[in-house]
Amino acid sequence: MLLALAGFAVAALPGPGARAEVASWIVVDMESGGVISQKAARRQWYPASITKLMTAYVTFKAMREGRASARSVVTVSANAHAMPPSKMGFKPGTRLTLDSALKMVIVKSANDVAVSIAESVGGSEPAFIELMNAEARRLGMSATHFVNPHGLPDPGQISSARDLALLARTLWREFPEHRHYFQVAGIRVGNKVLKSANREFLARVPGANGMKTGYVCNSGLNVVVSATRGGRTVLAVVLGAASGVERAAKARELIDDGFDKRGGRSVEQLTGVSGGPPPDGYCKRNPRPTAEELLAAYGNRKSGGSVLAFVGGGISRPPALQGISQPAADAEDDEVPQTAGGKTDWAKVMDEVIGPRQRVDEPLRVSLGVPADANSPKIAAGVAAAAVAVGVPIPGAPMPQSKPALIEASAAVSGAGGIRRSVEHGTAAGQAAPGAIFRGKPLVLVPRPLAAPRP
Repeated sequence: MLLALAGFAVAALPGPGARAEVASWIVVDMESGGVISQKAARRQWYPASITKLMTAYVTFKAMREGRASARSVVTVSANAHAMPPSKMGFKPGTRLTLDSALKMVIVKSANDVAVSIAESVGGSEPAFIELMNAEARRLGMSATHFVNPHGLPDPGQISSARDLALLARTLWREFPEHRHYFQVAGIRVGNKVLKSANREFLARVPGANGMKTGYVCNSGLNVVVSATRGGRTVLAVVLGAASGVERAAKARELIDDGFDKRGGRSVEQLTGVSGGPPPDGYCKRNPRPTAEELLAAYGNRKSGGSVLAFVGGGISRPPALQGISQPAADAEDDEVPQTAGGKTDWAKVMDEVIGPRQRVDEPLRVSLGVPADANSPKIAAGVAAAAVAVGVPIPGAPMPQSKPALIEASAAVSGAGGIRRSVEHGTAAGQAAPGAIFRGKPLVLVPRPLAAPRP
């Protein structure tokens, strides 16, 4: 029997060139927290830029507690400027409001701006990372550890579909006033239009709310999304997709199925870790699905919706097409749509597997600079204590030195704590980044207990 089972397991493994399925996912009822369905949701996985949901959470808490506001000043440091793409590329010394910075982080997934926010809100990048991990522990994210605020590759940056669902649900419920950040499909900075990697989901899925995408090779393509229909909101986390179209199509499938069912036990009860992260090079072993494979798995989603098109960098609907619905899909028609030139028509493929575009999302104007009356947030006791806990005193805010060449990530990074990260990122201990809320002489404050999450 054991030999037979072993033979079956070997036969079930994908052969050379064969595609793996999406590695891990979970669907949660946003209101009750009930888990509707899941696959390997407790398996550890690299979150990539979904990390920025925790960066947003720590920032939103600072705003709620009066330590920052949408008009607070964020200054780009040499350390932030040295981050690899995706990035805005602003020169050190560039100033912008926290509101603009959050939009760039969530829509563009700008790593340099994520570090700028971390330095401004936490006083230094290591101090902010300590806050991220403290919140993860408080929320019960049992498979999660952070070593940076952006999600760039690092073996110590780890989470799971379950933990990310828990974080996303907490964000949604605790900060309804900030939900709009996750629903932006594009921003306009100067003459450039920067589109969200989540724009197709936002444009094509009824009731879509966003929230955040992520990608590094070792994780594949990840996404956290939600949608609201009939007063009910369903959340889905997808980890390890092989293409952006597959990621959005799988998320749409899970969201639709979620609205047809009710959740079971709470996501908070689904604790622990079950399985380790994928070995290096996950994206190289998991090739993109062909149009034929996508249509076979997710096809025939052409019911309802209006015909929209991208125009001038944003999504717009021609007046002549307003109110016109797409024709129903032929269940027997599984041929790959072709352009006039005989190539795959990916716009029509997405109509089939994700759904037709049915909402207008013009890019939001985001400006640099700060208004004359922009405020400078002040440090609270809890943040000061966290800064001291990672060995970062609180003096003035000198410009840090330029970041040295990236040091190859290793498992030892996660165990070395915030101090080693501060050295690698070019911010010496005892220095606060420009734009930091630390001002004046060092403070020694007694930590106050963290606020309990709102019901």
